[in-house]
Amino acid sequence: MGWMAEAARKWLEDAGVTADGSDGRRAFNALPLTGVRVSLAEGGHAVCSLRVPAHLIDAEGNWHPGAIAAAADDVCAAAIMSVEGIIKVSVHYDISYFSPAKHHEEVELDGRVVEQKGKMTAVTVEIRKKDSGELVAIGRQWMSATRPKGYQASSKL
Repeated sequence: MGWMAEAARKWLEDAGVTADGSDGRRAFNALPLTGVRVSLAEGGHAVCSLRVPAHLIDAEGNWHPGAIAAAADDVCAAAIMSVEGIIKVSVHYDISYFSPAKHHEEVELDGRVVEQKGKMTAVTVEIRKKDSGELVAIGRQWMSATRPKGYQASSKL
């Protein structure tokens, strides 16, 4: 199980440094996690923090809601990866916003696996301002494997 936790941590950390688009395969996933610092990725739990970057703010200087949702999705995927060893895709996603985070404000994202049923996994994420603990958003989602564990693609050519 240790390799899964390490893979989840590396996936999050790598996302934060490939946001410049140097790796075209990861550039989109990396964008919401620019500068991420991972403090935990194991046992169905992923915690990281970042400072809201200028390229992810709206006209009022707030962290853009779409960027929040994308970052939350990535943290939930990492929480799952830490126990299942695979990235799953969202099949149902609900996010509630409570207070804005401003440019350069530090936030913490705390994702947790809460239930597994077959190929489906339920995860939650809380996003809080690091200094005050004020709630920015809560996300809840069901994610599913697109392929079963151990699946090996084979060519039919």
